[in-house]
Amino acid sequence: MSDDGKTRIRFAEEADAAVIASIHMTSRSATMPYLPSQKHNHEQVTRWVQDVVLRQCRTWVAVRDLEVIGYAALDGGMLEHLYLRPDARRQGIGTLLLDEIRRHSPDGVSLHVFQRNTDARAFYERHGFTVFDTNDGDRNMENLPDMTLRWTPDGMR
Repeated sequence: MSDDGKTRIRFAEEADAAVIASIHMTSRSATMPYLPSQKHNHEQVTRWVQDVVLRQCRTWVAVRDLEVIGYAALDGGMLEHLYLRPDARRQGIGTLLLDEIRRHSPDGVSLHVFQRNTDARAFYERHGFTVFDTNDGDRNMENLPDMTLRWTPDGMR
């Protein structure tokens, strides 16, 4: 299904922190049930969004009908986060966020994804990302095998 044209992408603001935290938590629970139980409550995750994500990353939100329904955070050339509200999946919104990230990444962009996250892997591969490396999980706090995917603009290697 394609986006209804009512979704727009804008820079995230501090006022978005609580809803970004909710999206982060609900999306991870819904799409990655194999992850360990969340150890942090909504207030703690909101503080992390305010103090870490919004300060260290260029962060965008997807807004439809005045509601934030997804976000993406870019730290240099690394896509740190791209999460959607579970009911906003498969509507073209992830593609809108990814397109914004790529517009701001003229040298390409990399990301880490859990090897078990086949939906995310398929999404990124459809958008031209390729496997750069794999890891046994020693570089993430969940200790789950992951991989680095990389996208470069046409003509760059």
